[in-house]
Amino acid sequence: MRISSILPFLLAIAPAVTARGTLGFSLGDKKHDGHCKEKKDYLKDFAKLKDLSSLVRTYSGSECDTSKYVLPAAADSGFKVVLGIWVGKQDKNDDSINDASFQKDFAALKEFIPKHPDAVEAITVGSETLYRGDLTGPQLHKYISTVKKAFPDIPVGTADSWNKFADGTADDLFTTDTDENPMVTYVLANAFAYWQGTAADKAHKTYFNDMAGAMKHIQKLTGDKASKIKVINGETGWPTDGGTDYEAAKAGTKNAETFWKKGVCGMLDWGVDLFYFEAFDESWKPDSTGDNGQPQSEKYWGLFTDDRSSKFDTSCPK
Repeated sequence: MRISSILPFLLAIAPAVTARGTLGFSLGDKKHDGHCKEKKDYLKDFAKLKDLSSLVRTYSGSECDTSKYVLPAAADSGFKVVLGIWVGKQDKNDDSINDASFQKDFAALKEFIPKHPDAVEAITVGSETLYRGDLTGPQLHKYISTVKKAFPDIPVGTADSWNKFADGTADDLFTTDTDENPMVTYVLANAFAYWQGTAADKAHKTYFNDMAGAMKHIQKLTGDKASKIKVINGETGWPTDGGTDYEAAKAGTKNAETFWKKGVCGMLDWGVDLFYFEAFDESWKPDSTGDNGQPQSEKYWGLFTDDRSSKFDTSCPK
């Protein structure tokens, strides 16, 4: 998400927590050669991540049979998974729940969650659907409510860009609170200082501004109900060597380490849970073009390489 506006630095609204935040990882469903992962591959992923985390998030329940393989691997490894359901673009006047990708992912979760319920942390419905304009707030809310009814004992929410929670686009998720469409209480707000063209040594400030802005708006909107809503940083990260630059944000392993030390470690110290994007490089991804018309590689965002080798020191400053 490439956002130009920067909100004031709002540390005064730090969440009312005393514990350090929980670190999780976004986890791809394909191997370096582009073939789908199976249980044995996820077991290797978890073995590498276990010293840093026991929490991952995915993006589709059916692509590459993700739910079928990641859940038993997580159960065997002591990990929890935030499972994703993808929702496609829908006409703004269409209030049906018939999106094909949603139905396919929803069916996969209904099949595989009952087999490993203790491995499931939460479910997210849609990934940046509001940011892309694929759904309206009321449409997304209806999809979330449909999943919530099927899984009443699992937190169900959505993941979207921080600014969609800050600018009012997502307000319907919190202001509509009925039996049919209950208030959404599980929120993943994605925040990338890199995509705002911020230099690595200043990126942590932009990162904190963004998360604080999303939290402030939700808190103001929901008042005394705000304590019921869990706001998590759904994605953040920095491309390493081999990646491409975006304005003043320069790709590189040293810059990624700087953002990790100042941004990621700082957010965890602030008491905010976060998912780092991403656990491992995805070198199978094709080359792409960014909003600025320049090459924009998405292959080198991993904390580790695609063969699970470490790139830099991941300890946090004391």
